[in-house]
Amino acid sequence: MQFEIDFNSDEALYLQLRNQIILGIAMDRFHEGESLPSVRSMADMIGINMHTVNKAYTALKQEGYVKVDRRKGAVIAVDADRAGTMDEIRRELQTVVAKSSCRNISREEIHLMVDELFEWMER
Repeated sequence: MQFEIDFNSDEALYLQLRNQIILGIAMDRFHEGESLPSVRSMADMIGINMHTVNKAYTALKQEGYVKVDRRKGAVIAVDADRAGTMDEIRRELQTVVAKSSCRNISREEIHLMVDELFEWMER
């Protein structure tokens, strides 16, 4: 497991970690039932504070990507709530579409980007 944290990014460290774990699940690097490293191990591995890792794990738990098991720690457990996930993605896409409209980015350009991202994830 390798995580790349950009300490110069404006994006919060816990969000970077959260996003990389979500990408790892989507790209089949992490599997259902697989344990993530302990908070302490993850913090040591990537050189960030344990509270930052805990915040990322908490966000993942709240969003239905992991569950916490007393013996195994944070375990990949993708939430089966498809309708809720669709609503969440729709809200996020509304912002993306609004941003693209403000910057004169066409529907076709957005579709091409989405297609490219799906192809990238399928590699």
